[in-house]
Amino acid sequence: MKNVILLGAPGSGKGTQSAKLVGSKSLNHVSTGNLLRDEIAKESVLGLKVKQVMESGQLVSDELVAELLKANLKLDSEAYIFDGYPRNLEQAKTLSTILGNHSCVAVYFKLDTEKLVERLANRRVTKDGKNIYNLITNPPKNSGVCDISGEPLLQRDDDKEEVVRKRMEVFESTINPVLSYYKDSGKLVEVNANQSLDGVFGELISKIE
Repeated sequence: MKNVILLGAPGSGKGTQSAKLVGSKSLNHVSTGNLLRDEIAKESVLGLKVKQVMESGQLVSDELVAELLKANLKLDSEAYIFDGYPRNLEQAKTLSTILGNHSCVAVYFKLDTEKLVERLANRRVTKDGKNIYNLITNPPKNSGVCDISGEPLLQRDDDKEEVVRKRMEVFESTINPVLSYYKDSGKLVEVNANQSLDGVFGELISKIE
């Protein structure tokens, strides 16, 4: 099975489709945020290094994230979904180095900016961010409550419209070089993210197999 790199703006459906992929394919989900927290919890040498950086209020460097991935991936026996990484060209090049000769495909979730703003403004999540809903396309059965855990659903501050538009500007300035990089290497496919959840998933499966 190929390793799958999911690319797309916040709200394009990467997280939701990633969860569906994990449930249907022999793929492991990679979240750099979760890896960082797990490493800190283990109090490993790397975890202590990460903790020190985060407590100082600095961003974790690309080099440290690369070190984290190398320490946790078992590429000879497992295939992975990378969701939210890489975020820029340098990270894309670093990930290619880490993956080496292991097969991968980069999937770009293409969606109009106004559709993204609408999606994010209607997104609701559980406190830990693991369960994601959309009031328009994927509402919970009971308003304001997670179907799985029963927790109250929240709107993140960065999902508010004015913040979303600024995030889109930043995203567009960094994603184009990444897309060009994967396109030039023959590893890029596009999925029309302006479909139903099942429609997107069906196209996603057809593009990565």
